[in-house]
Order: sequence, then C-alpha cells, then structure tokens
Amino acid sequence: LATGPRQNNGIFYEIRTYDIKPAKMKEFLELANKHFPFCPALSELVGFWYTDLGALNKVFHIWKYDNFAHRTAVRHALANDKDWQEKFISVIRPMIEKQHNEVAYLVPWCQLGKPPKEGGVYEWVTFQMKPGGPALWGEAFQAAINAHINTGYTRLIGVFHTEYGLLNTVHVLWWNESPDHRAAGRHSAHEDARVVAAVRDSVRFLESQRNVLLIPMQCSPLK
Repeated sequence: LATGPRQNNGIFYEIRTYDIKPAKMKEFLELANKHFPFCPALSELVGFWYTDLGALNKVFHIWKYDNFAHRTAVRHALANDKDWQEKFISVIRPMIEKQHNEVAYLVPWCQLGKPPKEGGVYEWVTFQMKPGGPALWGEAFQAAINAHINTGYTRLIGVFHTEYGLLNTVHVLWWNESPDHRAAGRHSAHEDARVVAAVRDSVRFLESQRNVLLIPMQCSPLK
C-alpha cells in the first residue's frame, strides 16, 4: 500500500460475488463448471470459488483487466454473444438472489501468487480499515501481512485494495493445504511474538474483519 500511484499500468481486478438461492446452489455450480471453460476468452479469469465456512450459498470470482476500456469491450462482447447469453446467463439468472462487484488493485508490494499444488482451500479475509487510506494505515497493515508470510504458517496469494466499492477495504487471499492446516497455523501465529507484535500495531486501524473459507471450483484456474 502506498500514498502514491499503485502501479505503472492500468491492470485491475474485478471481484464479483453472487448470492445463490439455497435450493439452486448445486445446479448453479454444475452449470458454471460446465460453461465457464468455454467462456469467450475476452478477459482472464483468476479464480472461481464457492463458500464453505463464514458464509453460505455464495460464489466468488475474480477477473483481470488491462484497463477500463478493456472491461467495457469485454462486457459489450459478452452481452452480444448469443450462445453465452442463452445457454448460461439466461439459465442462471433466476438462481441468483443478489450480485455485488468491486474493482480493486493489487497492492504494489504484492504479486499475484499461486499455490504450490492443487487440492487445498483458500481463505478470503476482508479488512475494513479506518478512513484515511494507506497514508494512515498502509505501513502497519503491510507489516502485519509480512509477519504472517515470514512465519510460513500460511501462503499468500494476493492482497487487493478497493478502488470502487466500499473504500478503505483490503481483501487478502490465502492458501492452505486443508482447514486443519489453517487452524494449526492460526494457533501457532497466536503464540508467535513476531505476529502478535505486528498485528497489535495494525489492529488500531481496523474497523472490522471477516474471514470466509473458499473451495475452488473445477473451472477455477486457481485450484
């Protein structure tokens, strides 16, 4: 996080969240896994997950765009793709109760990572920070994240800072081999003086935090 420009290019990520009707969740996942591998290759799908703990009947997907003109062109092309609209969008639309999207940038000190292997679980942690932006809390927040990285209790995939949506929001995506591996790491972190000190310094800027355990879908590039 920085007080100046985040990056030297226009790349950003759109984070889309869908609330699915409980009775339709299984059907939605089957349709998404069937159709998303054949989605028009107009933008890059980073990952597609469904929630397992912390929230129910939600799916998260993240898309990468070169700039806002790229997103506009993609949305226009998808809206005019007859097969995509008729075979997928029109079918899933009645299954969705609510949609939410955010535009976010990767923080400049973080590169989008990949897990060392397939088959694990992801944790999506949303931090609502105090108003003031990175100029106020960026340094302390980065130190807290680095403390978790340096101990090796969990693996960082990405840190996203919102540009559109609720501001002063940071999403952190972690990977673990299993929920039990994650739980063991959390217990160790709570007893690690390095982590405790960094978190104690950053939490004074924190308004709220929410953790959600995510399971990658078959169609997700990040598995």
